[in-house]
Amino acid sequence: MSDDIPLLRLQDAWRECERHVYHLFHAMSSIQTFWPLTGETYATLSDEQVQDVDQFILRYTKLQDTMGSRLFPAILQYLTEQFEDRPMLDKLNRLEKLGFIDSVEKWQTVRSIRNKFAHDYPDDPDKNAAQLNLAFESVSDLHAMLSIVSTKLKSEYPVLELGKSLPVESSGFGADCD
Repeated sequence: MSDDIPLLRLQDAWRECERHVYHLFHAMSSIQTFWPLTGETYATLSDEQVQDVDQFILRYTKLQDTMGSRLFPAILQYLTEQFEDRPMLDKLNRLEKLGFIDSVEKWQTVRSIRNKFAHDYPDDPDKNAAQLNLAFESVSDLHAMLSIVSTKLKSEYPVLELGKSLPVESSGFGADCD
């Protein structure tokens, strides 16, 4: 067992992201049968479909939170970048400059989507459906961000072992990743 704390934190954060992606894709495969949502379909979801949507919401939120609160800081720590006490925007800008994310704005958009669909509007099924549709479509952005991280780490640190490759979804969502 390694006593390299930054390495262990990075590996642990990566494995957590892998788990969330796996379960997120599983939920999405169930949701695809009734996606895209409309206000009418949202209002008439069966109990099983609500569970699928809830699983999607949970895993999307957890993936996005894990990337922002654990993976990105762990990358900076592993690279010995002194950003622990810096605001998130500074961390994102540094990760963009280093090539670990391609766009701070894209991350902020995904974060905004996550914040919006995390709220339930009981009297507005159209709004709920629209927010979930945006989130569903943005999963490919999250997956692409993780793919960039994986590719960059593998190319610059070939001996670094992150874990398994990211799950690949063959139904049209989620970009391929090696």
